[in-house]
Amino acid sequence: NTYHQMYIQTVFAVKYREGVIAREWKQDLMSVIGNLINETGSKTIIVNGVEDHVHCFVGLKPAISVSELMKIVKAKSSKYINDHSLTRERFEWQTGFGVFSYSQIDIERVFKYIQNQEEHHRSKKFKEEYLELLKEYQVEYDEQYLFEDLI
Repeated sequence: NTYHQMYIQTVFAVKYREGVIAREWKQDLMSVIGNLINETGSKTIIVNGVEDHVHCFVGLKPAISVSELMKIVKAKSSKYINDHSLTRERFEWQTGFGVFSYSQIDIERVFKYIQNQEEHHRSKKFKEEYLELLKEYQVEYDEQYLFEDLI
């Protein structure tokens, strides 16, 4: 008998932060990602994003690590995009991800924040948002490894 309550938000970007997630298939991708999370035994609360990144709010099952969850989600969602030829070139997610934990009291606030990503990003770019999250949660980072730039 394992009892748990672990809520996490993960954030991950398209490789080179390219804006290739198109409106026409974005909702299908979000559904695929939500289903992949649920298949691990964790619970999808909401998945949403914009053209260059995705946020997942998850009730994490303790039997799976966050790294394993993200490995599955990113690999299988990339495969979905490539198998369905949704982008002109081969699709890849950027290496790594951000993960932030929350308590029960935060669920509604985080849900609304993720739900309103398009509106939120009219005034704030991904890099700015991500750096704010890292600072808010006092996550140490080395900016040279934070974002992959175009070659």
